[in-house]
Amino acid sequence: MDDEMAIEQLIDREVFVGGKLVGVVRGQRFSPRKEHVRSLRLDVSAEIAKEYMRKPAFTAPLAKDLIHSLQPDGTIRISKSMRELQRRWRNTIRIDEGLYAPDEMVGRAVVDNDSNEIGKVVGLKKIKRTYKGAFIKLLPRVSYRLGIPEEVLIPVDQFSRTTARLDEVILSTSLERVMALTSYERLNFGGDEEE
Repeated sequence: MDDEMAIEQLIDREVFVGGKLVGVVRGQRFSPRKEHVRSLRLDVSAEIAKEYMRKPAFTAPLAKDLIHSLQPDGTIRISKSMRELQRRWRNTIRIDEGLYAPDEMVGRAVVDNDSNEIGKVVGLKKIKRTYKGAFIKLLPRVSYRLGIPEEVLIPVDQFSRTTARLDEVILSTSLERVMALTSYERLNFGGDEEE
């Protein structure tokens, strides 16, 4: 996709691979840092989600580098096959009913279920080809209060939702409760091997 092609030109346009309607562009991550905005948000058609996703999701990322051209009828054509899109969707994180690419997660503020900011996502950890944890750089006050290192791994299944406008990811519970989980213990102190 050309850098000159503004996101406003792409909103609400249908996306096709060959003759298949993949979905409709709904926007992109709202972040001031350009390196964190390499994907568009796509409302995926139900048929495509059912056929090409392990567990269907309503929304998914669409890498900007896959966009080939705007057609005369106003639709977007992707330069790769459905199999390439499917491969990229496997390399995502599921939060609620959506899939998120790694570039859509890194740099997001992390907030607990009481709206208290606890830190930000600085990286992701894969175990057996699946993202299982997110490296969170905690705010110094949070790290000090809980007596834990400044960087911890939080299981990605503890993320309940994201907020587009505030660029946040919200935990399903408090950080203290997350720390009591076996999955937290295994990620931070156990023997799970990164792949």
